[in-house]
Amino acid sequence: MTSLIEQATERLEQLRRAGAEMPQETPQRAKTPEPPPQRAEVGSATPARQVMIDLQSVAASGIVTPNAPRSQVADQFRVIKRPLISNATGKGASAIANGNLIMVTSALPGEGKTFTAINLAMSIATELDNTVMLVDADVARPSVLSMLGLPAGPGLLDLLVDEQLDVGSVLLKTNIDKLTILPSGTSHARATELLASDAMARLLESMAKRYADRIIVFDSPPLLLTTESRVLASHMGQIVVVVQAEKTLQADVEQALATIAACPVKLMVLNQARTSAKDGYGYGYGYGYEHV
Repeated sequence: MTSLIEQATERLEQLRRAGAEMPQETPQRAKTPEPPPQRAEVGSATPARQVMIDLQSVAASGIVTPNAPRSQVADQFRVIKRPLISNATGKGASAIANGNLIMVTSALPGEGKTFTAINLAMSIATELDNTVMLVDADVARPSVLSMLGLPAGPGLLDLLVDEQLDVGSVLLKTNIDKLTILPSGTSHARATELLASDAMARLLESMAKRYADRIIVFDSPPLLLTTESRVLASHMGQIVVVVQAEKTLQADVEQALATIAACPVKLMVLNQARTSAKDGYGYGYGYGYEHV
């Protein structure tokens, strides 16, 4: 009796001779085990979040933007930034400690310091050899993000509350290639105290060294409104004081300057100065150095 195996073999041979398509055997290959997921190393840099600034909208509000047509404000900020960049990069008359930390402030609120800080940062971002970080350090009344049309998010205060956070985790990388932004961060009941804390001093020291190739511009609280701005000023290499023309009292300006007497470099910017009947109002500027 023919075995079942022989019958099956004979049937397969008949099908092959008839031209039927036969299934092909595929050798089984051992599966290579997938590698376990890689964990980020502790302390590794975290990439900044990407945000888009509506350049057309901010330009319409008077803010300098890259590739914008030449304007009087843009030209004035070119003059304002030049000595600041020289000092920040060690090309000034003498070396300045933390020269890459630049604080923009005023004697009182409403004098245009945030507008000046943003324009200064934007102007520096157009440089070929420099990058800039804009820090919203006016934690009681933050306005950098709102002026640039960006949503609020974690930032400076979060770094002060949790010193284990990496700066890169809260930085905003903008569509302006050389400009990053550090927001004021999550609202905190003791925000002003955090600004004057040892944690802030350590953060500023770290930023000055970690980003030695970057100019860091701080929008600071007004000097006569809180004492925190004076503590912040003590860590700065350069300070820009914005004064609103025909409004700020001379006594207030003198008192504000007295609070930052120890800073080696101070630059005065006169905001909304009448330039001519034709031009209306714009920016006047002047700068001087006090080395201590």
